[in-house]
Parts: sequence; C-alpha cells; structure tokens
Amino acid sequence: MKTPSLYTTRILLKTAGAVTSLLLTSPLASADNAQGHVSTPSAPAEATKPTPQQPEPQSEQSKAVNPQVQTEVEKQADAKRAQLLKDAQVAIDETHKALTALDQNKNDEALAALEKVTGKLDLILARDPNLALAPVSMATIVRDLYANQDTVKDAVKEARSELSDGKVQRARALLGDLASEIELQVTNIPLATYPAAIKAVAPLIDAGKKDEAKTALQTALNTLVIERFITPLPTVRATAMLDEAEKLAEKNGRSSDENKKLHDLVENARQQLELGETLGYGVPEDYKPLYAQLDEIQRKTEGGKSGKGIFDAIKASLKGLKDRILS
Repeated sequence: MKTPSLYTTRILLKTAGAVTSLLLTSPLASADNAQGHVSTPSAPAEATKPTPQQPEPQSEQSKAVNPQVQTEVEKQADAKRAQLLKDAQVAIDETHKALTALDQNKNDEALAALEKVTGKLDLILARDPNLALAPVSMATIVRDLYANQDTVKDAVKEARSELSDGKVQRARALLGDLASEIELQVTNIPLATYPAAIKAVAPLIDAGKKDEAKTALQTALNTLVIERFITPLPTVRATAMLDEAEKLAEKNGRSSDENKKLHDLVENARQQLELGETLGYGVPEDYKPLYAQLDEIQRKTEGGKSGKGIFDAIKASLKGLKDRILS
C-alpha cells in the first residue's frame, strides 16, 4: 500500500532561543538552530515505517493557489506577532542573563537582572491586571501532506490494524505524518506564577545558595506555556480556489475554457475539503453543508450561467469551520 509522504515540514519564522529549546522537546518535531529546519524525529526500531512513496502530484489548481497559501501563512504569523509583548520578551532575556551571571559567580549582576525582570512583569500587570499569559515569542510551522484522500484512508486503515494487534508504536509512526496544517506556537509567561517564582530567587542568592537559585530560575523558565493554533491547509487551499472560481462565476459570456476552469476549481476545492475531513480537521457534520453548497454552486454556474452572491453561503460556512477548529 502507499504510505503518505510528508513533503515539507519547516519552521518559517525563527524564534528566540528559549522557544527553540521548547520546540526541541516537542514530540512533533526537532529543530536545527542553525538553519531553522524541522525534521521528524526517528521512531523506535519497532515503529520503522516502510520507505515512503514519492509525493503525490498536486493538481494544477493546487499549484496555482500556492501564493495565496503562503500569503495566509504570513498573515496569520503577522497577526500573532503583533500580540507579543516587548516587556515580556525583556523579562525572559533578563532571566537568562541572571542564570549566566550565577554561572560566572557574578551575584550582583544576577540580582540586577532579576530586578529588571520583576520591574517588567510589574509593568505588564499594571497595564492589564487580568492578563493570565504574557506572549513572549512565536514560531510558525508548516506541515504539508502531498497525498490524496484514498492514500490517507489506507494509512488510517493500516494504523487501526496495527493498533488491534497491539503495535502502538507502528500505528503512531503511520499516523504521525497525517497532518496538513499551519501551526502557530506562541510561548507565554504564566503571570499567576512566574513573578512570584522570580521574587523568591533573590533571597537564595543573598543566602549564598547559588545552586538552589539556579534551579529555581530554570524551573521558572520551564513553566513557560506554549499555545498552539492550528489552521488546516486543505481549508486554506479550498478557500483560495473558491475565490478564483467566484471571479469567473461573476463573469458574463464566459468561454468554454473558462467554464471548464470554473468547474475544475470547484471540484478541486471539494477534493481539498474531503482531504481535510479525512485528516480529522472537524467532524463529518461540519462538511456535509459544504458539499451541498458546492453542488449548488455547480448547478448555478453550469452552462455558462453567472451571477453575484453565489459563493456567499460557502464562504460563511468555511469561516465557521475555521473558527471552530481554532477555538
């Protein structure tokens, strides 16, 4: 049987070292600091997968909307980046400086750095006393699966068979690549605990308990919270295809080639949504109205018919699906 091939998995936007170290512990990926590359970690010997097939070819419609997909990636990253707090970034940087100073037996420098951390955290809480998480940094990861719906179904079926035989790691290896998504990872300072943890370190330094102080600082850094926001790429591609189809649907006097292009765009959008459903981005009930709306679009545009507003319902449904997945 064909095994889905994870064609690209990469970090598009570099992040601070503290965040990169957290990514290194992720079961999903390991990071190469020099290049910003993400690769799937090796699985246990029992979980070794068959040699992957070549990536299955993209349709012309999928290739055509790749620029729109990249634009969506950048748009989402920009939106999250705009929410990062400079004071929170400084607080983390100064925490690392305090650790370095303690390693070098520079207690005064460590205390000065911790004083800056406390000051920045106090400023954040003074501006918004109800804020629970202070966003520090972010990373964008794109996992793109070049496989069709049947290939994914085969992989899921094989994974179920492995699970029924008690071969959990083999099933895990099969399912690990079944993702086609934009993932935004935002690292946050937990404001309910981090400020108090930092304030508790200074007395340890004053008492000459350097090792305990270092342990306390590292423990505080280990409490940073990573939020993950997922957007399925099949939904992004389907939306881009339907945007192009809508332009053609509004055109009077379309040529036969334009009619074919319109039909193919809608059908390829359907295939993307079917792939998204098979990958588990939502439940079947989320997709049934979308398929019905695609059928309605084909009816309203067949034979060269045109008009405005034909795509309004499906655009609203796609937005609702995206919101439900992100929530």
